[in-house]
Amino acid sequence: MLTEKDINQIKNHGVTIDKVVKQLEVFQRGIPPLEVITAATVGNGIEVIPSETEDKLLAFYDEHKTKLEIIKFVPASGAASRMFSFLHEFLQTFDPEEETLNSYLKEGDKSQLKIFCNALKDFAFVNDVRRKIREIHPNYKTNKKGVRLKMFVETMLEEHGLNYKNLPKGLIPFHKYKKYYTTAFEEQLYEAAFYATANEDAYLHFTFSEEHVPYFKEEFEAVKNRVTKKTKTNFHISYSFQKKETDTIAVSENNTPFRDAQNNVVLRPSGHGALLDNLNDVDADVIFIKNIDNVVAEKYVEPTIRYKKILAGKLLWIQKKVFKYLDILDAKEVSSEMLEEIKSFLWNELNIKNISKDRIQLQYILKRPIRVCGVVKNTGAPGGGPFWVKDDYGNTSLQIVETSQIDTTDLRQKNIISEATHFNPVDLVCGVRDRHGKKYDLNKFSDPEAGFIAHKSEDGKPLKALELPGLWNGAMAKWNTALVQVPLQTFNPVKTVNDLLELEHRPNE
Repeated sequence: MLTEKDINQIKNHGVTIDKVVKQLEVFQRGIPPLEVITAATVGNGIEVIPSETEDKLLAFYDEHKTKLEIIKFVPASGAASRMFSFLHEFLQTFDPEEETLNSYLKEGDKSQLKIFCNALKDFAFVNDVRRKIREIHPNYKTNKKGVRLKMFVETMLEEHGLNYKNLPKGLIPFHKYKKYYTTAFEEQLYEAAFYATANEDAYLHFTFSEEHVPYFKEEFEAVKNRVTKKTKTNFHISYSFQKKETDTIAVSENNTPFRDAQNNVVLRPSGHGALLDNLNDVDADVIFIKNIDNVVAEKYVEPTIRYKKILAGKLLWIQKKVFKYLDILDAKEVSSEMLEEIKSFLWNELNIKNISKDRIQLQYILKRPIRVCGVVKNTGAPGGGPFWVKDDYGNTSLQIVETSQIDTTDLRQKNIISEATHFNPVDLVCGVRDRHGKKYDLNKFSDPEAGFIAHKSEDGKPLKALELPGLWNGAMAKWNTALVQVPLQTFNPVKTVNDLLELEHRPNE
């Protein structure tokens, strides 16, 4: 399937031919779907922590954090284009020469566009757009309503204007304060100061697209003094890129390499699972993971701070028990009662069932990275959730699973999905060091078979793309995992621009 030219192109991209051949084999045979046994629910994999225990865990974290290396890991390379999908459609389908804006809004479902039009003055970016419009269209105000809206949207999204369609989501103005606005990037810094700090220093690691690094650096310099003064915290920023060697080859519908207009094979980023290599390069006692767009305005941040600390306290408490048990298991003689206690701990705290009291097996299970995942009650939002999963050997384990990994044509599997009570908001606290302070190699705890094949398009032609195991899905499949219910108010993602009109994104209300 591959020509000599293809092979040279692939090697120059940094991907090995062996990897590409294996990927082509995966397309040929397909990826078997995961078999979900049941949805994780409260009392069946998900813990609701009593309020008095929450206070103890929060205090436990505060007591120990000054002795720890803490970092916040934020996947931030996602483009903002999907935030504005209904606005892209508006630009493509509305012709002010042919119809009025009012008649256009009556055609089909234009509810999102109507909301956007009626709330223009409430968005944080409105003044920047208006300033740019005055530069580009001096006669803006003399035009009809439909023309003005098209000018506004074009100025906001297109390259000749503010170019929001090509910016990362983290740099779009999110929150409109009285004297300034903030981006999601700045809000991530602000909230980190209250839980991901030790001795007034906050360390954050962002994964960017390489072309966006200058923009993030510029933003950091612009907001550093303000956020440092407000929080009395010194911020240390590091960043990395999704590695090109994790890109995967795309194929056509017949599973042959997909080719672009220049007849080159197409290599694509392989989803957020590729960030496992980036996370593996981060070495700290405690790593908080949170998506870039899940932020709130300052006045609404208190629940987020509280529950981040509770999850971290839970992680440290679990680690303390695990390290103690490993010390005990090092002894030549371990009592049957102690082996039973360890087995009970694994069952009750880490949801690991059907194991023997064999000392070697218990050591093997305990010597893993640990993650405590916050989960929220299901609101019908698209994305992954916690399920009990059966592997090829008949073993069951608790996993975060994407719907795309499940065979939804199977009625029984589809019914299990419909029974899900909780959703994965990407709210993790991770322990990646062993009891001796040595970092685990996270690649050893991934399930390389847990990816999925996605149907995409390029230049109007359909293609199939291989997505690596998701960072909090298959990439962490063999971690020790605890799931904790956190309040829905800690989950405020911005999937469309109109989400910025929700109360938690409006600092002045």
